[in-house]
Amino acid sequence: MTLGTWRFSTGRATALSGLLAVGLLSGCANMGDEGRAEANDPLELPNRFVFALNETVDTFVLRPAAVTYRDWMPEPGKDMVRSLLDYLSSPVTLANDVFQGEWERAGVTSKRFFLNSFSAGLYDVAALEGYEKHNEDFGQTLAVHGVPEGPYLVLPLLGPSNPRDAVGVAVDMALDPLNWYGWNTDREWIGYSRAAANAVDARSRSIEALDDVKANNFDYYAAVRSLYRQRRNAAIRNNRTDGSDAAASPFRDYVPGGRDVGTK
Repeated sequence: MTLGTWRFSTGRATALSGLLAVGLLSGCANMGDEGRAEANDPLELPNRFVFALNETVDTFVLRPAAVTYRDWMPEPGKDMVRSLLDYLSSPVTLANDVFQGEWERAGVTSKRFFLNSFSAGLYDVAALEGYEKHNEDFGQTLAVHGVPEGPYLVLPLLGPSNPRDAVGVAVDMALDPLNWYGWNTDREWIGYSRAAANAVDARSRSIEALDDVKANNFDYYAAVRSLYRQRRNAAIRNNRTDGSDAAASPFRDYVPGGRDVGTK
């Protein structure tokens, strides 16, 4: 497996785990199956095959690692890992804040990065000062500027996607200064370690949620597709749900799909 493939796959595993956990807990998902046309899933049969392969990888590799991490890592250690991973993603979030014209959010991202640098990213000092984290990616940026998502896709190892968000992941990799550092100093292990930590951490926080979705839905594939799109929609809208925010949002007439990238 190449370095690029590993980073793509773990990034998508991270996204899938986060969106399912939040989607389930919010109770906003519609678990009923959709027709292929309505679901914008013209490749449903090959998508289901790839989905099954990805589930095999999750069952035998990712989930066992996540369970071990959840059960054996002390809570303070988990908090530090999560804080560091969020800190390292700040440059990409900041770039996409700017690309989207979200100047207030860009200011928050900058302040979070500055304040959390005093703890080397291991403690979320900024949250204590009222600067809550959020995530942005280039797939969201493309959606802001009117690029359609395209058909639903399930990619080998990468998980749920669409053409717009697949491009977004590649651009985010190129924007990440830590990736550039690793590529140009022959320290590829940095990227591997970070990607693995992201995947295991996110999966560990959604073990029960995923298990519940799988146990309570006859069609797990359709349930994942529904949760995935609903969570992506919320992420692109920055979770603006009240009437005034929705009216002011450039997405008010847009129903996006795609991967999840965070909680705010």
